[in-house]
Amino acid sequence: MDQPHALVVASPGLGHLIPALELGNRLSSVLNINVTILAITSGSSSLTETEMIHAAAARGTLTMMRAMTPAVRDAVKSMKQKPTVMIVDFFGTALLSITDVGVTAKYVNIPSHAWFLALIVYLPVLDKVVEGEYVDIKEPMKIPGCKPVGPKELLDTMLDRSDQQYRECVQSGLEIPMSDGVLVNTWEELQGKTLAALREDMDLNRVMKVPVYPIGPIVRSNVLIEKRNSILEWLDKQGERSVVYVCLGSGGTLSLEQTMELAWGLELSGQSFLWVLRRPVSYLGGSSKDDDQVSACLPEGFLDRTRGVGLVVTEWAPQVEILSHRSIGGFLSHCGWSSVLESLTKGVPIVAWPLYAEQWMNATMLTEEIGVAIRTSELPSKKVIGREEVASLVKKIVVEEDKEGRKIKAKSAEVRVSSERAWTHGGSSHSSLVEWAKRCRLVS
Repeated sequence: MDQPHALVVASPGLGHLIPALELGNRLSSVLNINVTILAITSGSSSLTETEMIHAAAARGTLTMMRAMTPAVRDAVKSMKQKPTVMIVDFFGTALLSITDVGVTAKYVNIPSHAWFLALIVYLPVLDKVVEGEYVDIKEPMKIPGCKPVGPKELLDTMLDRSDQQYRECVQSGLEIPMSDGVLVNTWEELQGKTLAALREDMDLNRVMKVPVYPIGPIVRSNVLIEKRNSILEWLDKQGERSVVYVCLGSGGTLSLEQTMELAWGLELSGQSFLWVLRRPVSYLGGSSKDDDQVSACLPEGFLDRTRGVGLVVTEWAPQVEILSHRSIGGFLSHCGWSSVLESLTKGVPIVAWPLYAEQWMNATMLTEEIGVAIRTSELPSKKVIGREEVASLVKKIVVEEDKEGRKIKAKSAEVRVSSERAWTHGGSSHSSLVEWAKRCRLVS
């Protein structure tokens, strides 16, 4: 008899491929099953990750994945060992319609959190009952059993209801309940109330219909680095919990004005910092990896004045290893869910700086529900955040004397412990994955 085999399909972009790979690793290591990762490409290997993000957004990733359905069907048919289970991500729900390929069960993997899942599956209802644009609503929209969603939590695909991407998002909300169930990258102790609503609230469960399996946190593991690079060597020289790590993700570029204000704010804070800096979107010429071009976007003399206190890097940085380092005391982050989980599992408090996608939701949840973050007074996508506010946020999260900061740090440490317990043998996420595997007959 063939060994149980799961097929995980990843949408274009590293932001989708990495969660798919990590899910595959977890299925293989915990359940001892064969896993195949089918990665859908953007069509050009010469694009940078940032360019891929913008190109996919322009075309509409959901639309692209819908068009790829025949090719994916052919790819599955051609596989020598037929998968018994197919897992698609949120952008690939159109693939649930594939038939005649021998797959007996189809699941959706949500690499984000339970509140995001609740919004997506309830979006077809909101689409019918809400009049006008969501950005113009006076009262936050209610999702049964969950935190309401207001203008500051909208997905960017919800900003224009006439846009094709919005229609595709609604369609995904209709398609997710057509699966056999949903895997979501969170854990019971983190989002128990929202998970309960998805399972038990009559109104929400009526649209959800299928079981939800919280199997998080699934994050990248620390890589054994035989020779420490210059970034880690610099961190080795810093005091414990004294450095704020600043990184806004692979697609997180700022305007020139915002870059300047962020730089002034870091300097004004007087705190040590490690800044992974990308070329501002309004700066012409040069590549994002060109040190001279990037440094030209900083205040005159900034690098000289902050030498020894701060480190600005323009190349790839080992984020998981950085967040694991004893010197990191805070993370100024765009709040992409993968980065959030990497921070939560290391007990690092967050300065929330959301830019796009579901990051606005994430920032609200981190600050108002979980209590591991502070956020800017306005959405950074709507207004330039001034240097004084940047300095204040950094000091609150790093300086030990700040009362709010101490409370956030204590909660961050608590969440780190719960994330570890979730994946111990018999922990909530371990048990949930085993329950899912038994339902799929991947294990006995």
